[in-house]
Amino acid sequence: MINIRRATPDDAATVHTLIHRLAEHQSQSWGVTVSVEDLKRLLALPEVGYLIAERDGQAIGYVSWLQRISFWSGQDYLHLDDLYVTAAERGNGVGEQLMHAIAETADGKVIRWEVAEANTGAQRFYHRIGATLTSKKICRWQPQQPADEPLHN
Repeated sequence: MINIRRATPDDAATVHTLIHRLAEHQSQSWGVTVSVEDLKRLLALPEVGYLIAERDGQAIGYVSWLQRISFWSGQDYLHLDDLYVTAAERGNGVGEQLMHAIAETADGKVIRWEVAEANTGAQRFYHRIGATLTSKKICRWQPQQPADEPLHN
């Protein structure tokens, strides 16, 4: 039987391990810089959500999100950050259970997320659970600003 529960700051080491497993699965281990201490702080924030799926007390997956507000609608929504299920558990309904659990948490709010173009397996899964997939490019920008220069003149 699968148990899904909300993560707490005490789960930071487990969360850290799961995030690293996802990054390895996506060949993006280089991108994970968060520490266990960072995660303890993040998991205590009210706008951060993280559900862990467990089988026999072992973490086998997770879904994480941030609560956001849309200036277009004026409504809160959940921005799904990650959905991950360990390789051994894929195809056993864990991902679907995690998505249903976040849907219960959303309490009618819209849930939004991104999926890589190349991740066709995830896209099929999202279609199967009834999600609408729209095409959009995700931009990332981290401007470098000299420390002695003011942000605005």
